[in-house]
Amino acid sequence: MKYLIIICILFRSGPSNAQRIGPDVKRIVFLGNSITYNGAYINDVEAYLLAFSPAIQYDIINLGLPSETVSGLSEEGHANGKFPRPDLHERLARVMTATKPDMILACYGMNDGIYLPLDSNRFRLFRDGIEWLHAQVVKSGARLVHITPPVYDERKNPGIKYSAVLKRYSGWLMSLRKDRKWEVIDVHSPMVAYLEAHRKVDDAFHLDGFALAVDGVHPAETGHWIIAREILSYLGFKAANKFSSIEEALKAHGHGLEILNLVRRKHQLSRDAWLTETKHTRPGIVDGLPIVQALDSVTQINARLKLLITVPSHN
Repeated sequence: MKYLIIICILFRSGPSNAQRIGPDVKRIVFLGNSITYNGAYINDVEAYLLAFSPAIQYDIINLGLPSETVSGLSEEGHANGKFPRPDLHERLARVMTATKPDMILACYGMNDGIYLPLDSNRFRLFRDGIEWLHAQVVKSGARLVHITPPVYDERKNPGIKYSAVLKRYSGWLMSLRKDRKWEVIDVHSPMVAYLEAHRKVDDAFHLDGFALAVDGVHPAETGHWIIAREILSYLGFKAANKFSSIEEALKAHGHGLEILNLVRRKHQLSRDAWLTETKHTRPGIVDGLPIVQALDSVTQINARLKLLITVPSHN
C-alpha cells in the first residue's frame, strides 16, 4: 500500500476532466474580485500559453473588480462606510455586450460570505448568484468555467472563522462538475494542501513573509501561481504541474521573463481601460485610458510578444 500511494502522487497530472481551449475561442474574459483584479494568475496563464503554445494567441481580458460579489451581499460599514460591495449583477450585461467573450473564467466566493460564519441564507444567495451568472453566460453562447474561491488563512486573522465558509462554497461548486457537468476548476483544495504541507514542516509558515496570503485573503505570487497552474492543467497543459513558479516554468524559454513582463504591462493597460469602458461603479479604481488608445498600445505589445515567441512548446 505504501508504494501504491507514492505512485499515485508521482503521477498526479491535473483534473481528469481537462478541457482544452477549442479552436472557436479567441477572446477570454476573467471575472472576479480583487484577487482577479490583481491579475498575477492571469498574467502567469497567458505568459505560459504564449511561451509553450504559441500557435494561437488569445485575446485575454482581466475584468476583475475589487470587493465584488456575485451574492449581492455587503457587510455593514464596508470600506469604512464609504460604499457597499459592488455586485456583479449590476455590470455583467455591460461587460458581455462590450467584450463579446467566447469564454469566461469566473472566480467568486471569497467576498460572498462577507467574512462571517457559515449561514444558510448567505450560502443560498451565493448559490443563486452563481446560478444566475451561469444562465446569463450560457444564454450568450459563451463557454463558462467556474473557479473555486482561493484559501482563507485563519491564522492571519484569528478572530474571523471563515475557512469553513469557503470550503463549503468550493465543495458545492465542485459538486456541480459531477451533477450538472459544469466546468469547474478547483484551486481551493490545492491551496489548502499547500498550506497544510508547509505547516507540517514549519508551523510558523503563517508569519509575515512566509504565508500563502500575507493578509489571509490576497495570495502572494506563490498563491497566484497555484491558481494559474490549476487553470493550465485543466486546459490540458499538465506540464505546468512540474514547476513551483512561473519564473521557473519560463526558464525553458529563451525569452520567458521578457514575455512575462510584457504580459504584465499589457494586462494592466487593458484591465484599467476595459473597467472604465464598461462603466464599473466601484469608487477608488484608477481610470484607464480610452479604450481605443489602450487597444492600440496592446497591439504594439502583442507585436513585440510575437517576435519573442520562437521556441516550440514542450507540452
